[in-house]
Amino acid sequence: MCGILGIVATTPVNQLLYDGLMVLQHRGQNSAGIATAVDNNFHLHKGPGLVRDVFRTRNMRALPGIWGIGHCRYPTAGSAWNFAEAQPFYVNSPFGIMLAHNGNLTNSETLKRATFDQDLRHINTNSDSEVLLNVLAHELQAVTHGIRLDPSAIFSAVSGVHRRVKGAYAVVAMISGYGLLAFRDPNGIRPLVIGTNATEQGVEFIVASESVTLDALGFSLMRDVAPGEAVFIDLQHQFFAKQCAAEPRLSPCIFEYVYLARPDSIMDGISVYETRLSMGEFLADKVRARIPTHEIDVVIPIPDSSRPAAMQLAHRLGLPYREGFVKNRYVGRTFIMPGQSLRKKSVRQKLNTIGQEFRGKRVLLVDDSIVRGTTSQEIVEMARAAGALKVYFASAAPPVRYPNVYGIDMPTRSELIAFGRSDAEIAQTIGADMLVYQDLEALQAAILKLNPSVSMLDASCFNGHYVTGDISPEYLNAIEMQDKNKSSALNEEEENSRQMALVL
Repeated sequence: MCGILGIVATTPVNQLLYDGLMVLQHRGQNSAGIATAVDNNFHLHKGPGLVRDVFRTRNMRALPGIWGIGHCRYPTAGSAWNFAEAQPFYVNSPFGIMLAHNGNLTNSETLKRATFDQDLRHINTNSDSEVLLNVLAHELQAVTHGIRLDPSAIFSAVSGVHRRVKGAYAVVAMISGYGLLAFRDPNGIRPLVIGTNATEQGVEFIVASESVTLDALGFSLMRDVAPGEAVFIDLQHQFFAKQCAAEPRLSPCIFEYVYLARPDSIMDGISVYETRLSMGEFLADKVRARIPTHEIDVVIPIPDSSRPAAMQLAHRLGLPYREGFVKNRYVGRTFIMPGQSLRKKSVRQKLNTIGQEFRGKRVLLVDDSIVRGTTSQEIVEMARAAGALKVYFASAAPPVRYPNVYGIDMPTRSELIAFGRSDAEIAQTIGADMLVYQDLEALQAAILKLNPSVSMLDASCFNGHYVTGDISPEYLNAIEMQDKNKSSALNEEEENSRQMALVL
């Protein structure tokens, strides 16, 4: 999960890009970057950390121009924790290209070998985004011979990318001297929307991961980029679009609606907030069938993304809804913390209980999902420590039993608390008196009913069905081994830091 945006404006764009990345900060807190252009010269600044920490006044002044792209990142499945992989990435041939990518390529190793052996291009990092950039550069070179570029040639190159690349990818790219290119994979797994803004100087365009970015920057939502489609805005503010995939089919990631996206976003014509309300209604019916409502004194959400579902569940069951946890806004999302020990440490820093909402009560805690279970276990312990008589737990999503390979960092099956465990065993592990999971059919219905034109969702982390059709057991084993090596390296680094602190 990353956040991307590209803007072709009529006035200096650096502040718009910064503000847009601030709105997308929830999609990645590991690094951030902005690239702009004046004439044929790119200007780039990127680095580790939150957007507000990466960009200072001097950095913003060094980003002139009226068009550019931005990116905020967290590592995807199997990737190393390497700040050299902050985006955007750059290649100087042909034309000069800057690229930012959200997603994960499932055939990146094959592509990496091909870019070196056949395309004669060198990859400097372990990032699949750099691989994607070089594939795009090669396809542009092949259709233009590095001499002439027009929208038709650009779309031809994107078609070549679609033929070679597999996985999930939403992309924004700057082509020096020509304009802004954006495209989405043929399955539309990761989101991408287009917006416009009419000014006295002309029409401005934006492409971003979530529609909430458009709202914050004063743009109007035009539409989503269709799966397999490419859009191009030239430097004269002309807009071009074309379907570049042979067999596109819309299969958006179900986890965007469950957890990843902000509730005020609209993706593929579906309101994230409304889906979460609907999830609460379906979950209420499941809870009623499993737990007598007179056994529940109060419904408490685990902030923030579970609030709409918890409110609707409480309303449907006729139960009191209360806020029982106070969230520290200055701690990142625990789901995307880099190491297990950091996740465990951050839960207590992130949340604190309001004692009177738990003391002497039988509480139903509602969360959007349970992935590793670390946060859930800590929260149940906090509820009991605050005096809860009983702690029931409800998840608005089904059990996460399979790795996600399309850009969400939960690849190791042994890390998934639901892998190889029954619901009762999971409840025992997290310390809950009872655990109720949403049914997958109900979750899909909650989302799809809001836009009947969307007929399919990627629910691979719940059902193990990978919509790209290229995921084998061998691939999953290789990804799992990479992640274990990454975790070992992180644990070693944390231990070295601890030992150094003791010495000092």
